[in-house]
Amino acid sequence: MIAMARERRLAEIFVEVADSLVEDFDVIDLLQRLSTRCVELLDVSAAGILLADAHGELQIIAASDEHTRLLELFALQHDQGPCIECYRTGTSRTNIDLTRPETITGWPSFTARARETGYVATHAIPLRLRHRIVGALNLFQTTPHHLGDDDIALAQALADVATITILQQRTLERSHVENSQLQNALTSRILIEQVKGVLAERWETSVDDAFAAFRSYARARHLRLSDLATQIISGGFDTSTIPAPVPEGPGEQLG
Repeated sequence: MIAMARERRLAEIFVEVADSLVEDFDVIDLLQRLSTRCVELLDVSAAGILLADAHGELQIIAASDEHTRLLELFALQHDQGPCIECYRTGTSRTNIDLTRPETITGWPSFTARARETGYVATHAIPLRLRHRIVGALNLFQTTPHHLGDDDIALAQALADVATITILQQRTLERSHVENSQLQNALTSRILIEQVKGVLAERWETSVDDAFAAFRSYARARHLRLSDLATQIISGGFDTSTIPAPVPEGPGEQLG
């Protein structure tokens, strides 16, 4: 029954993605949903999608949550970590034990930060279409259970969907258009990061809650996250019209 439920949920997710791939769709919002779905389907604790910029350095484009320490962990991987090796080789790195001495020696800064954040295992899956590699999907676990071949295959399928989402069929024939699409997505993420900080400070809340309120407002009004972020940063939008997040009860947060 559990397997059937997951298969049904997976079918729903692929329909959701296909339904979203219309002209002028919001790529960041869709990638955000995909990273959340990875956590839902793969029994991992966190997921992030990293794209290579014009210089070949990986930058975070979407994450399953917005905790500062998790985002910093993703950001570290433009210097070291499994994602950068996955991106350079086009080969998955899975079931990496972050407690093993050889892992600690190979990626000292990344491993130390990951352990501090509570993770004991990680996986890196290439974002690829045929021979084209544009980034990596990064998965983290707080428990040391092994991901089997079926789970790894599903992770690769989700990464492939993310790749198609990023590139779009219309951009594949012209590399300069593709590079522009990727750079625009990365630039949009930077604007959204700034808005998260502005709203979190204004509402005196976490960046996670600020982002959720911002995203909910944009989706309810069919606004692209990047467009709304641009208006806010430029001062052309009154943020008081966005409902502030409702404070949650006491609970432990990662960041």
